[in-house]
Amino acid sequence: MSTGALVDDFGRTATDLRVSLTDRCNLRCSYCMPAEGLDWLPSEETLTDDEVVRLVRIGVERLGIREVRFTGGEPLVRRGLVDIVRRTTELRPRPETSLTTNALGLARTARALAEAGLDRVNVSLDTVRRDQFQEITRRDRLDDVVAGLEAAQAAGLGPVKVNAVLLRGVNDAHAPELLRWCIDKGYQLRFIEQMPLDAQHGWRRDTMVTAEEIFDALRGAFRLDPAEEPRGSAPAELFLVDGGPATVGVIASVTRPFCGDCDRVRLTADGQVRNCLFAREESDLRSSLRAGAADGEIAERWRAAMLTKRPGHGIDDLSFLQPTRPMSAIGG
Repeated sequence: MSTGALVDDFGRTATDLRVSLTDRCNLRCSYCMPAEGLDWLPSEETLTDDEVVRLVRIGVERLGIREVRFTGGEPLVRRGLVDIVRRTTELRPRPETSLTTNALGLARTARALAEAGLDRVNVSLDTVRRDQFQEITRRDRLDDVVAGLEAAQAAGLGPVKVNAVLLRGVNDAHAPELLRWCIDKGYQLRFIEQMPLDAQHGWRRDTMVTAEEIFDALRGAFRLDPAEEPRGSAPAELFLVDGGPATVGVIASVTRPFCGDCDRVRLTADGQVRNCLFAREESDLRSSLRAGAADGEIAERWRAAMLTKRPGHGIDDLSFLQPTRPMSAIGG
């Protein structure tokens, strides 16, 4: 049924759809949002479960989407998550379906998600030290995250990946400790450079822990050899740890951008298409849905939204402006 891919003016084709199911979150990570939280989207502006599934179906059947990752905010707070996952994995051709989560509540839902067809999870975890976890997230919930990771692995949602952000003066000295913990548990760790997507707009390039600094910290404790597998459009540079088979990845979104190979498109919880994580423009699909537009018309609007994708995110440009929406409202 495919009638045309999501191609931009630079020849890149989007096959990986990131779907934010909510802007709400039950943590308050310091690099994402203020302690008091944010003004959440009104419920009437958020896509319904049926609307989410319809847009995903259009993406899969008509636009060549092959991977769907559900994000937030925190997607586990979305009551209809399991059913949305089930209906997504019933689509044909079946998309690879994954979840990015903070893992609070994953211990209770991992089995149901696996039975619904979810393929794997990415869990955000920046430290395994309780005091640091509480400092970063402003919540004493480390045990719940650990339990969620264990439940995901037991349910077969693997490989279980861990995403970590290093903050200068907070957890940056303990990168080797987190890697050793992940290797011992059988999780795949990916360090991510902190990006200018915080709600407070407090990000500064000169205080960000860079990929080079991450490599230096890890090489003080491990031997790192470039993995032979091609990176392709994957954002992480992969390295074998002490000869393998364990690996570690570094996602250098800021200092080593990979925009030229980007294959992603994002759908916000209120039905807006974002053709880049750092885009300052969005294209409204929700209004078309609710006005009774046919699938073909929505697909055309989606294709048009991709044509304006810029060649890169432009963080190094003097004219760079941080997106108005923070990461919690965009979806990772």
